[in-house]
Amino acid sequence: MNFATFEPAYEAILADFRFDRAADERARDAAADLATPFDLDRLGDWEDETVAVAGAAPRLADEVALARDADVVVAASTAADVLVDRGVAVDCMVTDLDKNPETAAKLTREGVPVAAHAHGDNIPAVREWLPRFADEWTLATTQAAPAGPVRNTGGFTDGDRAAFLADHVGAGELVFPGWEFDDPAVDPMKARKLDWAARLLRWLERRRGERFSVLDGRREETDAALREVIGDDIGNERVDDSVGG
Repeated sequence: MNFATFEPAYEAILADFRFDRAADERARDAAADLATPFDLDRLGDWEDETVAVAGAAPRLADEVALARDADVVVAASTAADVLVDRGVAVDCMVTDLDKNPETAAKLTREGVPVAAHAHGDNIPAVREWLPRFADEWTLATTQAAPAGPVRNTGGFTDGDRAAFLADHVGAGELVFPGWEFDDPAVDPMKARKLDWAARLLRWLERRRGERFSVLDGRREETDAALREVIGDDIGNERVDDSVGG
């Protein structure tokens, strides 16, 4: 995913949440001042591998086996702690530094890549934590246009950004332990973000010609929402939408 392709979705997210694009760009620039270029080859060879994109919902504790059986594990935020505590090695962590930045810093010092995300609401965290990360293992990301060493491979929340990153580097199959779009425990803002995560995963699913079981039962509503943002060209049409979901 390149930014030109992703930008219509980004603009829709800005409008929906009334986020300030200039604030995102300031965060990106703060990260660019602290980060060094990250060669995606440092992630390892994910091409044609089964990649578990682990979400941080409570159900992850019951779905650890799905991550353990995968070839590569990408953990969103606190999913990294859950998996490591259960003896599952994490190959990459994706975080916007809001819950467990100390875990992210520790992983980089252990040689595990971390995609650290800068957005308009976390500039203080970017400035506090990026200097504590091992530069060699830190991939700085943005939801605005990429600049300098800061990349944008698509996505909005930690979880769907992890999926877009995996796709960007050629992952084979994507599986999704620890995901819950309809979590009654989250606040309204988080619920809206989860709605967007579902839309973006549906877009990715269509582009890949794949079916993510985590989207079963949600495809019709997410397609309608995507068409409002992207138009009729919402992705690769190789998926047979008459089956499942």
